Amino acid sequence: MMTEMKMDDFLEVLSSSEPVPGGGGACGYVAAVGMSLGNMVLALTTGKKKYAEYQAEIEQLIVKATELTGKLAECMDKDAESFKPLSEAYGLPKDTEEQIKAREEIMAKALVAASEAPLAMMELILEAMKLIDRISVIGSRIAISDAGVGITMCEAAMKGASLNVFINTKLMKDREKAEEMNFKADRLLAESAEIEEAAFSRVMDVVRP
Repeated sequence: MMTEMKMDDFLEVLSSSEPVPGGGGACGYVAAVGMSLGNMVLALTTGKKKYAEYQAEIEQLIVKATELTGKLAECMDKDAESFKPLSEAYGLPKDTEEQIKAREEIMAKALVAASEAPLAMMELILEAMKLIDRISVIGSRIAISDAGVGITMCEAAMKGASLNVFINTKLMKDREKAEEMNFKADRLLAESAEIEEAAFSRVMDVVRP
């Protein structure tokens, strides 16, 4: 499992010609780090008298942020699992009509699976961004810059995950299914961009002299 790899080992494999981890695994990692940064702000805020009015909410957010961090990290392995059948399908023989037909059927299923994983990741990233957006409002001003870093990392992961959707849907022969997935990805991108802009601007207003 990639979540159990040392960072040096992960980066070494990521830099190699191995099919996984790739962009999807990197996006899961970056998003998990972004959510962790948001959680750190909560950890530095909880129990502080200055933010006592938010204490109950902060405790709830810590639980949610911890769960989301784990789910985002799991996306690293889920992305690899979904991509494996597609990478194998590319190597299938296509010398006869029967082989071509069989390859196309396998490819069709593999492309859908390889698109579903990053789409699911995008949904989780959006949840993380909504949490960090709120954290940028109620979190300790001393650590608020980390909320800004976290939201920026999550937005980068969101954009990266969308690329993994689009590169696969582009190859689908089932255009109705492809457009359905594209529409969902576009909606997630648009919503995340609004959240990132609002949260980053809020943080910038606090930290910039």
